[in-house]
Amino acid sequence: MADVAARAGVSLSTVSLTFSGGGPITPGTKKRVEKAAAELGYSGPSPVAKSLRSGRSHIVGLVLPEQLSQSFRDPFALKVLDGAITSLGDLGLGILLIPAPMDAETEHPLLETSPMDAAIVMRVRDHDDPSLKILRRRGIPSVIMEGPAPKGWGVVTIDDEKATTDLIRHLIKLGHTRIGTVTLSFDVPRETRIVDPSEISEVVWTPPRNRLKAFKRAGVEPCVIVECRTSLVEEGIAAGHLALSHPSKPTALVCQSDILAAGVILAARELDLQVPQDLSVTGFDGLDLAWLAPHELTTVIQDATLRGEMMATEVHALLDGETPTPVDSPLEIRLGTTTAKAPA
Repeated sequence: MADVAARAGVSLSTVSLTFSGGGPITPGTKKRVEKAAAELGYSGPSPVAKSLRSGRSHIVGLVLPEQLSQSFRDPFALKVLDGAITSLGDLGLGILLIPAPMDAETEHPLLETSPMDAAIVMRVRDHDDPSLKILRRRGIPSVIMEGPAPKGWGVVTIDDEKATTDLIRHLIKLGHTRIGTVTLSFDVPRETRIVDPSEISEVVWTPPRNRLKAFKRAGVEPCVIVECRTSLVEEGIAAGHLALSHPSKPTALVCQSDILAAGVILAARELDLQVPQDLSVTGFDGLDLAWLAPHELTTVIQDATLRGEMMATEVHALLDGETPTPVDSPLEIRLGTTTAKAPA
C-alpha cells in the first residue's frame, strides 16, 4: 500500500479508502490509485488482515438440512441458494456451506468453530434443534427459512397450510373423495414408507406439518399417507407405487413438492394409469419441469430465488444491528393439466 501511495502521489489512507470504498474520494484520485496498483500488481489489502482489523470474517454460514449431494439435486433448493448467494455476494459476503447436525450427541466441528458473521438455516425442526442451540451458544445472528425462529432472529415464511388447503378444496370440487398425500420427510430422513395417520402428531419439520394440517382445515382425512426420505424423483416414484397399490385406491394425490409429484406421475405411467383421467396429482413449488411434458403440474408457485434474496436482506439487517421482522414470501395457485374430475 505504501508503494502504491508513493507511485500515485497520495496518502496511505487514500489508498486504503480507495479499496474499501469507505470514504469520499474524487473519481480522478481513485483512477490514479487504481492505475498505480495495477502497475505494481497490487490487488488490495490482505483479506486475513482486513478480517483481523474489522473483527468480521465477511462469511455467512449456510446450514443445509441434508447431505450436499442431495441438496444439489433439488432444483428448488438450488434456486434458493442462487438467490441467497448472489445477493450476499453483492453485499461483499461469502458463503460457507455447512451440513446441518441431525442430533445433539454427535460433534459438529464445522458449525461449532467456523468463522462466520451470520448464518442462514434452511430448515429447523423445533426450538431444540441442534443447529439453533449451537448458533445461539456462539451468539451468531441468524435467519431461518423453515421453522420456529428464536427472538431477534430473522425468518422468511410462507403460508403453505392455506395454499395446500386451497389445492385440496380444488380436488374436492372436482368430485374427489379418496385423496391421499405424498409428504416430505417428517424428521430425520427415513426410508420412503406408508405412514399410519396416528403418526401425524409426531411430525417435526415445519413444511410437512403445515401441509398435513391443511387436510383437517379442508375437512378431509387423507386415505393414504406416504412419507418420502427426501425430495427426489426416485423417491416420488417409490411413493407413487406405494400409494397407488394401497387398498384405499386414491383418485388424487397431493404431493408436497413438484419433484415428488413428477415421480408420482412417472409411477402412474408404469402402472398404466393416465393422469389426470385416472389420477389427479398436485405439487408444490412451481418448478419448470419441461421434461414432464405434455403435463403441466397443478401446483403452488413460490419464487425460490426471491426467498433466497429475502434471507440475504434479513442477514444484511442483522449485520447492521437491526431487528428483522418476519417476512412472508408470496404463493400462487396454478391450475395445470394434472387435475380433472374424479373418475366415475
